[in-house]
Amino acid sequence: MKSFAVRTSVFAASVLSLAVAAPAQQTATPGPDISFPTVLYGAAYYNEYMPQDMPGGQAARLDKDVALMKAAGLNVVRMGESTWSLWEPEDGRFEYAWMDRVVNAMGKAGIKVILGTPTYSIPAWMAHQHPEIFAERIPAGMFGGKPVASTYGLRQNMDTDSPAYRFYAERLIRHIVAHYKDNPTVIGWQLDNETGSYDAANTDVFIGFQHYLENKFGTPEALSKAWFLNYWGEDLHTWEDLPRRDGTISTGYKLEWARWSQMRVTDFLHWQSELVRECAGPAQFITTDYGGMMKRDVNEEAIAGSLDIVADNIYHGTQDHYDGSFQALQCDFSRSLKHGNFLVTETNAQTIGWTSGSQFPPYDGQMREDVYTYLANGANMVEYWHWASIHGNQETYWKGILSHDLEPNREYAEVSRTAHELQAIGPHIVGLQVHNQVAILWSRDSANAISFMPYGGGVPARSWTGEPDGYAALVQQMHKALYDLNVGADFVFPETQDFSQYKLLIVPALYISDDALLNRISDYVKAGGHVVMTFKSGFANENSAVRWVRAPGPLREAAGLSYQEFSNLEHPLALKDDPLHAGADNKVYYWAEFLMPEHAKAIAYYDHPFFGKWPAITENDFGAGTLLYEGTYLSDTLQAAVLNGELRRIGLANSDRQLPSAVHVQHGVNRMGKRIHYYFNYSGAEVNLSYSYARGTELIHGKEVSNGADLTLAPWDLAIIEEK
Repeated sequence: MKSFAVRTSVFAASVLSLAVAAPAQQTATPGPDISFPTVLYGAAYYNEYMPQDMPGGQAARLDKDVALMKAAGLNVVRMGESTWSLWEPEDGRFEYAWMDRVVNAMGKAGIKVILGTPTYSIPAWMAHQHPEIFAERIPAGMFGGKPVASTYGLRQNMDTDSPAYRFYAERLIRHIVAHYKDNPTVIGWQLDNETGSYDAANTDVFIGFQHYLENKFGTPEALSKAWFLNYWGEDLHTWEDLPRRDGTISTGYKLEWARWSQMRVTDFLHWQSELVRECAGPAQFITTDYGGMMKRDVNEEAIAGSLDIVADNIYHGTQDHYDGSFQALQCDFSRSLKHGNFLVTETNAQTIGWTSGSQFPPYDGQMREDVYTYLANGANMVEYWHWASIHGNQETYWKGILSHDLEPNREYAEVSRTAHELQAIGPHIVGLQVHNQVAILWSRDSANAISFMPYGGGVPARSWTGEPDGYAALVQQMHKALYDLNVGADFVFPETQDFSQYKLLIVPALYISDDALLNRISDYVKAGGHVVMTFKSGFANENSAVRWVRAPGPLREAAGLSYQEFSNLEHPLALKDDPLHAGADNKVYYWAEFLMPEHAKAIAYYDHPFFGKWPAITENDFGAGTLLYEGTYLSDTLQAAVLNGELRRIGLANSDRQLPSAVHVQHGVNRMGKRIHYYFNYSGAEVNLSYSYARGTELIHGKEVSNGADLTLAPWDLAIIEEK
């Protein structure tokens, strides 16, 4: 048990360093070259999941799978992250033969391997020896309740700060990585799998939180002042009086706990990254598969500093719900984390879902178009989850390329077609550099704080999070409006010091912010930048306390307005005289701030006998720039109209706006310095369009294309043009 004590002291030091440095990013150790010579295209592969009583057993199935992969043209697989119990079936006994056999078979076929550290699903022997490893989860609800203890049988059910868990995880990682560090088939390591905080509120997590607060605030009195704990007489005078997370109603506490949860995830993955880097070969890269971007308990920006390259798992709608917009949202965020290329470690193969209630296999052409959608947004790898459908348990209906019969099928044929295209054109499209003039400010603090105090009872379930808070849906709405206008966007973060490389900055509901960030936004406008900002921005400070100056606080001068009142909207309202020509969609929802222009001009008013006294949208000239403010939640059509008008006004309109509505275009520069233009037809009907850029070659078919040429795209098809 001595190692556990050592680990406890190490973790305490790590916690303290995070507390001091938060929210700065970790600094990555220089890693290997990740400029892949061509596109990596493959799938997650689990030979260990195959039925053991099938003819010839798992070994025979491995031979068949490798032959099928090679024939299809796949060149990478991801393996090993899900089965700690096979790597270490008993405490201290490590087994490699089962994976050596698979790695060797892949190597002989010329298929590269990414291995995962299998730390997200603990083995039964560990659970029995150390039940304290289980996460004690905070129950949902305003007033909390008794913490919920996990039991064995669930994945991701551990307290990742537990000294026992860290001891066993470190031992496992060191053994596995050292075993494969010199294997040329293994090109990289994935840390854990879709890591989160798992809502752990164990005693060690709480004590760590207390020490973090001691370091940040200094005294209980200072914390009480920042959090306004004199409300209901909850002031603290000793740190021992700090209540547990499930026993508080303080919004300041809740926000700081959310930050602490993020820091715990960052520390855990940074710790794994340092271990892997110490043990891995110099040519092996390090990544982790974020389980979808923009989670509330994961600080993706901070984690990215520990990685050589970012990776994301992206699942999306299919059939008639397939339009590429959600993939673009996730890709734009992934690319923005390190301002470079990224990997897609999981995406739809056939159908997805933990039940049989969401079985919507893609239409012909959608799997192929999906691959190019990721590559057009800067991905260097696309892998499906997974190669073969599983014959039992929770993910029976989360199907792979092969169905349960394990035979070539419609999806396999489409994957093969795509792979062979990539063999020919991969060097021309890998490493695509995407440069945008528009950015969206993402505030995880605002997402969390708004969820504590949601407006209007929530918003329609268009947000990928499924949570009724409004922030995620608002971000997605604004990104989708840009996407439909064929305008690319990056993401920037509250820690971003300089927004000047962007011509337009979009700021959705910046509810939580320190004065410094609001002043940077004001300075950006004054220096000539343009901002589109929504309601609830500038309202509360970094401790989730409402500012005691008139809203929107330090933004008042740049916005040219103030307000003292706001109201929920019980029913949708229209804008007077339909100023943005939205027709039936001339509606606003949920929230209205009673904006009082001081220097700003009104763009639109509410069509209502009471609310009509105040403008719904204003715009202000400030210095050399402008700030457009939306005091309410606009319909999708109104939001698109506002952004379209602003883009035109500041000179970001181009010929891409004239494309058919089903067509989306994406631009970039390849490693040869040549401009690349992707044209996607996200519809089931043939479309025609006019190519409006310099003469080039359509890469898939090798045809010359001149400016003004007519292009015809079949249903769910695309064209890729490389300029001369």
